[in-house]
Amino acid sequence: MTDEPQLTWPVPPARGWLADDLDRLPDLPPHTELIDGSLVFVSPQTAFHDKAMRLLQTGLLSAAPPEWDVLREMTVTLGPRNRPEPDVLVVRTDAIADPGQTTFRPEDVLLAVEVVSPDSEDRDRDAKPRKYAAAGIRHFWRVERENWLPVVHVFELDSETRTYRAMGTYDDVLKLAVPFPLEIDLTAITRRS
Repeated sequence: MTDEPQLTWPVPPARGWLADDLDRLPDLPPHTELIDGSLVFVSPQTAFHDKAMRLLQTGLLSAAPPEWDVLREMTVTLGPRNRPEPDVLVVRTDAIADPGQTTFRPEDVLLAVEVVSPDSEDRDRDAKPRKYAAAGIRHFWRVERENWLPVVHVFELDSETRTYRAMGTYDDVLKLAVPFPLEIDLTAITRRS
């Protein structure tokens, strides 16, 4: 017999979980997402994942106009059964209404960034971008790992089809005019940041 506590998993209601449930369920692991009414538990982060998020957040913060702010690992309520958590997101500064706020509306999000991990490949490459586009989030970046370096795939919303169009792939310097002018040295990930 061990002294380790027994794990108890939340039992979903017949209708599945709803977005507001994430704020009420006790003892959820950090960074739990809601996709199609199901709770998604995230695996432990890798060093690359953390460094890529920090590099992009720092670069975006230094370039963002005052009406935009840059946050990490906050959820976006896309509908009653979907509340994903982008790794980095750019939101309207005035949408940050409360220090205890845990989620944003899609109309307040300018950019969602997903750093692909082995356990989230399908979600980050397919399910989440489709949902972000359908919700009207104008910009999406998908970050893949090539050895130690990030490769950033940039997408922009086609407002008529509510799908993303590929705008370019960057593996050295990320230099863009939209969503606002910015330049991020992607090779800086190998240095202490």
